[in-house]
Amino acid sequence: MSETFFAPCPRGLEPLLAEELRACGASHVEISHGGVASEGDWAYAYRANLESRIATRLLWKVGFTRYRSEDEIHRLASAVTWARHFDTINSIRINVTAIKSPLKSLNFVTLRIKDGICDHFRAIKGGRPDVDTHNPDMRIHAFLTEDTCTLYLDTSGEPLYKRGFKRAKVEAPLKENLAAGILKLSGWQPGQTLLDPMCGSGTFLIEAAQIALDVAPGLGRSFAFEKFRHFDAELWQSIRKAALARRRDDEMLPIFGADIDPRQISNAEANLEAAGLTGKVELLVCDVLDLDAPDDHGVLVSNPPYGVRLSSGDELYEWYPKLGDALKRGFAGWNSYFLTADLEMAKRLGLKASKRTPLMNGDLDCRVFEFKVVAGSNRP
Repeated sequence: MSETFFAPCPRGLEPLLAEELRACGASHVEISHGGVASEGDWAYAYRANLESRIATRLLWKVGFTRYRSEDEIHRLASAVTWARHFDTINSIRINVTAIKSPLKSLNFVTLRIKDGICDHFRAIKGGRPDVDTHNPDMRIHAFLTEDTCTLYLDTSGEPLYKRGFKRAKVEAPLKENLAAGILKLSGWQPGQTLLDPMCGSGTFLIEAAQIALDVAPGLGRSFAFEKFRHFDAELWQSIRKAALARRRDDEMLPIFGADIDPRQISNAEANLEAAGLTGKVELLVCDVLDLDAPDDHGVLVSNPPYGVRLSSGDELYEWYPKLGDALKRGFAGWNSYFLTADLEMAKRLGLKASKRTPLMNGDLDCRVFEFKVVAGSNRP
């Protein structure tokens, strides 16, 4: 039986997510602002959770109505057959987002949805699930437009960019699904040399290594759908075993990371080890301005320091031209990709961007600048 799903993702990566979902078996794929709608059976839902590198989560549509007041949303919430999907022992959390909703309080809408769910369980089971806002078993998402309300049950649980291993805590981490999307945008392919010269805690490196070794990103974690009453454990195990069987185990990959801060390299080493990738990536403590290219050609990808993160004002603007000179001097033949919220970065580098892709990094309006560095591009 076909079900309807919606997968949110970082804005700007929707077409790439649509490709992923089709590869997982989706039908009726429809791209919208901030995510992708699709249809499919539960084998597809299991596979999408396991395999998608770009989705934030996979939401299962369980209810829809037109509304003019909170009471109609409450009626929808109490009419959904929640007791067929989970039980009163499962804790819940409700998230509400809205675009142009005339209702005055989303907190009140959240309360009315919770009341509707609990009313349903009291009528069917004689009890109600507890609310847990920190670590719930079931996440219910409501999306309001000007006159419609759609209810979703989250099949993922924790966001899918949480790959299942404990990361070293660092300032301004780059989310894994955004890093995976940028790698896809760059056109990098396994076997090509990849360098992140300001690698921080190693997010680009880990994502690239998992892609190169064909490691499904969800292999190290659990999912909310495993607690659904209709969960098909046998089907899930067969999908998971198939993903495990295709994992490669190359000794060393042409993937390189560098950072001027030894503590960041230590963090990257710890994260690679936690992800089961020890010895797959070469790391070096080095200033990007002094770095030698590890190959004659390759893909350079990085999330460099910008005002919100590490530096600001004159100090940063003096640094950009030095970075541009280093690229022109040492990286002819390389394609470089930088994620930044500084929309003036290209001009300050002294390089002409061949492509500018708008992306949202959380609430930050960013660009991925593409620079194709060719021999002789150094200007006086």
